[in-house]
Amino acid sequence: MLPLMPKATAVWLVENTALSFQQIGEFCGLHPLEIQGIADEEVAIGIQGLDPITHSQLTREQIAACEADPKSRLTLAEPRVKLPNKRPKGPRYTPVSKRQDRPNAIAWLLRYHPEVNDTQVSRIVGTTKPTINSVRDRTHWNIQNIRPQDPVSLGLCNQTDLDEAVNKAQERLRKRQAKDSRSKKREQPSTPPPDKKPENVVQLMVENPISETPFSNDTSPTRESVFGDSSDELSENHEKPDASEPTPDDVFTPTTNPTETSPKSEGPVEEPPNRSDDDRATLGSIWPDNRSTTTPSDDSQITKEPND
Repeated sequence: MLPLMPKATAVWLVENTALSFQQIGEFCGLHPLEIQGIADEEVAIGIQGLDPITHSQLTREQIAACEADPKSRLTLAEPRVKLPNKRPKGPRYTPVSKRQDRPNAIAWLLRYHPEVNDTQVSRIVGTTKPTINSVRDRTHWNIQNIRPQDPVSLGLCNQTDLDEAVNKAQERLRKRQAKDSRSKKREQPSTPPPDKKPENVVQLMVENPISETPFSNDTSPTRESVFGDSSDELSENHEKPDASEPTPDDVFTPTTNPTETSPKSEGPVEEPPNRSDDDRATLGSIWPDNRSTTTPSDDSQITKEPND
């Protein structure tokens, strides 16, 4: 626990006691080099010292004991008056003169520390969530004049509170990312290694081997295997011709003289059968053997004589 005014108390102890810089620094919460700067009048220039004895923070006996033993340390005495309770959590009070700088501090936190949530920003700067959302959405009434500025330099918070809030936000972000990565690994299905095939696939390949060539030479496809045997169907569909009806061969086969023989025939020539006179007369009327050439008529042979 630190004294009420650490730097003013350190100034008084440097000027009025023979304590070491280490003892004064540990009691006031300052670095020994800073205490040395106070002794050299380079730091805390113009600050008036505060007597810790009159303010019931130290006793003369304790100061004397620490001056005699450099290893001993000063301890803060029990206060006679009860100190006020610690400020409750929530937005800190911002002076009226600095309230116009809060949008600049909000813009700085949103740009450089997006992992900090709105609750932490409201506690650091002392603002409300609607103001934070308006700056984020750029709907603030004075958005054109807002410039990101460090809240520590503006005096809205100290560096310790800002670092603590940023560290908490980063730790929360790391935990969330680790949780998301674990959930993604659980959702991914387990796949077999690429070199090995699943057992069920190997079993199917053994039971139903796949031939490399779809058709071998011994089992080449034929017309009957592809289209089926259509000879029976054709014989059923087409009816046999009647014997009473004339066939094309009977109608269009040319007739030849039975006495004439084909030059291509090699066998003996058969003699025509003996026919009677009536048969010959009948045949002669249809196919005359001795065809006589028609002679022109007398009118065709008459030539006209030229007129005298």
